[in-house]
Amino acid sequence: MQRWVLVLLLLVAGWAALHGWQRRPVHPPPGMLAPDAPQQMDIDHGVQLQRGDTTLTTRARFELTARVLSREDYRFDAGAFLAPEDLALGWGRMSDSAVLAKISITQSNRFYYWHVDQFPIPRREIETSSANMHMIPADKTVRRALERVRIGQLVHVEGFLVDARRPNGWYWHTSMSREDTGDGACELVFVEQVDIVAP
Repeated sequence: MQRWVLVLLLLVAGWAALHGWQRRPVHPPPGMLAPDAPQQMDIDHGVQLQRGDTTLTTRARFELTARVLSREDYRFDAGAFLAPEDLALGWGRMSDSAVLAKISITQSNRFYYWHVDQFPIPRREIETSSANMHMIPADKTVRRALERVRIGQLVHVEGFLVDARRPNGWYWHTSMSREDTGDGACELVFVEQVDIVAP
């Protein structure tokens, strides 16, 4: 019995090590990787999509190419059934390794946090050139692609900004602007396609 427990523990440790290696960050050289801001086309009358008992209402067509600043997976919070992963994404000078080397970035409880000792670029530029996005995979293929995304990579994402609502009163609204900050400033993205652009 003890032998099987040891074997099981070794298998779990091996899987965890492999998973960590596959998710290891990449470190691009200095230079702006994603010069353009996200593209958004607002929708006057959104289409409704069903995910179980959750209704998603499309608010805007959404597309961006951005650098992955951080990623956080969720399994047990209220939104995990819908958006199992958050990506903190940066564009403009927030995609430049020389700038990011001076900014500490973390994620927790569906928020993205940054800290600097001295600003490498203006504060407002940090706020408007990066965002935390809750990623809703459109299907299993997209979900697997999102699971492979690594910090430091450049990704291209296409889909919709959506609001989510359940019959029990639960709701989750997307931000419709890259200018806002704080609670409610995260984008809720229904991801139809995600591609690793580089490196």
